[in-house]
Amino acid sequence: MKQFLRLLSKLLLILLKNMKNNCPLIALLIIANLVIGEIKCLAAEINKSAENEVYLVNHGWHTGFVVPASEIQHVIPELKMRFGNAPYIEFGWGDNEFYQTKEITSGITLKAIFLPTDSVVHAVAVTRKADKYFKHSEVEKFCLGDYEFKSLVEFISSSFYRDKSGNILKLNHGIYGDSQFYKAKGDFHIFNTCNKWTAKGLKSAGMDISTTFKLTAGSIMNYLSSEESSGRINLNQSCKKVILLNTE
Repeated sequence: MKQFLRLLSKLLLILLKNMKNNCPLIALLIIANLVIGEIKCLAAEINKSAENEVYLVNHGWHTGFVVPASEIQHVIPELKMRFGNAPYIEFGWGDNEFYQTKEITSGITLKAIFLPTDSVVHAVAVTRKADKYFKHSEVEKFCLGDYEFKSLVEFISSSFYRDKSGNILKLNHGIYGDSQFYKAKGDFHIFNTCNKWTAKGLKSAGMDISTTFKLTAGSIMNYLSSEESSGRINLNQSCKKVILLNTE
């Protein structure tokens, strides 16, 4: 960047010396175009190289996202207060009663499937890489650029119910680890399941996924596998976020 600015200064001096008195404005316009072009190139490089790791976890019935905690804690400060310095947080969405019950009965299951019911968000502090933390579950990692990652974070954030003051509503403790249930937006039913919520999250992150029939965990994982086979995404590879604005 310094070399570019030095070159720019020299070019400006040359133009000013060799132009008539009424031409400095032209010189400034030329310089401005050069600066704007350089900034656009730097921005494009940063967006291309900035990648954020996201994990998708298959728990059998449910799927959920594991994301770096800092960005979503910035959007929802209550999560920082609840989970402290946990490096990652897992998020899942599901039926209020079915998700929180200690004993699943046929009545609860049928109600969740066939009747529109209230929903919850399940948040879990993940203390290490998700494939290590959930070592008995199927876990896939993929990388998102800054724009796509921010969109996914906004989708997850928008799934939380908020009161008139904008606060999220804490419910019961979660079902494993350091976890918490929160009141969520939307009704749960057979055509709007936890896995369809995951599909909507993937779509918000720019993936070309149809959410209509993504009702099971298997349908979500199969989509990721097919996208990897087609070369549209890479799974389980290193995500490196590179800062290119080096002034040296």
